[in-house]
Amino acid sequence: MGTGLDNVEGKLFTTRDFALDLGGSLPQCQVAYETYGTLNGAGDNAVMITHGYTSSAHVAGRYAPGKAAKGVPQDQVGWWDALIGPGKAIDTTRYFVVGANALGSAHGSSGPNTTNPATGKPYGPTFPDVTLRDSVRAQKLLLDSLGVKRLHAVAGPSMGGFQAFQWAVTYPDFMRGVVPTVTAPRMRSGLDAVDTLLKRLATDPNWNGGWYYDKGGIKKVLEEIRYDTLVQYGQRELLAATIPDPAARDAAIRATARAWADTYDGHSLVALRKAISHFDITGDYARIKAKVLYVIAPNDKLFPGTIGPGYAADLRKAGVDITYVELVTDKGHLASHADAEQWAPMLRAFLDSLAG
Repeated sequence: MGTGLDNVEGKLFTTRDFALDLGGSLPQCQVAYETYGTLNGAGDNAVMITHGYTSSAHVAGRYAPGKAAKGVPQDQVGWWDALIGPGKAIDTTRYFVVGANALGSAHGSSGPNTTNPATGKPYGPTFPDVTLRDSVRAQKLLLDSLGVKRLHAVAGPSMGGFQAFQWAVTYPDFMRGVVPTVTAPRMRSGLDAVDTLLKRLATDPNWNGGWYYDKGGIKKVLEEIRYDTLVQYGQRELLAATIPDPAARDAAIRATARAWADTYDGHSLVALRKAISHFDITGDYARIKAKVLYVIAPNDKLFPGTIGPGYAADLRKAGVDITYVELVTDKGHLASHADAEQWAPMLRAFLDSLAG
């Protein structure tokens, strides 16, 4: 078998009348997902991969022709491809890997840019508020449909780390381990960030009270937001080795932001920002039974190294079996992607340790 995954296919799971944490329901709840590897007879070799704020279920490999997920470029390599595949840390010859898209996202799962069955038009600003618990419960239904009886592990960066922590407290007996990276067990900013985001989105000339779908979209402001986000995440440092000229580096980041703005939806930024604003499992540590591998990048501006040891100590006090790792990196919030080779051996060893 080769070292990569080819012929990956974006798929869609649908369940009906899905009740939401904060009230209301989704008459048709969809979860975009991808799978890699083969589920064993016992149904217990699955690894769930959860994604960051604006990412997708495309976690590894390359798509088969015409099989890309909604809003994901056909030629895009999965975002954790360095860690997932035959012979890699999350070895797809051993594990059945499932990448799932969060509710509210713009990449295929039920979200603001999907059709409201009541109107036949996109939900837009009327999409109901969802939480990360909602996403985890929908992912559990997906796994049930695939025949997964128990997860070997749940792993994910940033908002994906939130979901990994949420999995550990919502279904404590369903997985052996969780691997949250560049993240924390709670969100540090609340709904005020949602208001700020909405005000910024509304500056786009096509905003139209949030009904911009027939007005050409709001690509201008989305590009600006994405550029600022990439800089905050550490994209300048990531590109420094291959693009030494600062002006050329800046142009590359702007080109990336422009391409992203062509496919993403502004209301998904809002829906997911609301979802993470409710996230906090610090009062539920005692529920966690899975072993935890918690990976932090000290210079991460979103989840800096100063917060990691405290969270790790609190988890230990609550009886959680936790391994805490600080990467040696200048890649900031992108470190668990960009410096994957540095911590891949730790990840492999951690997954191996769960087998017993």
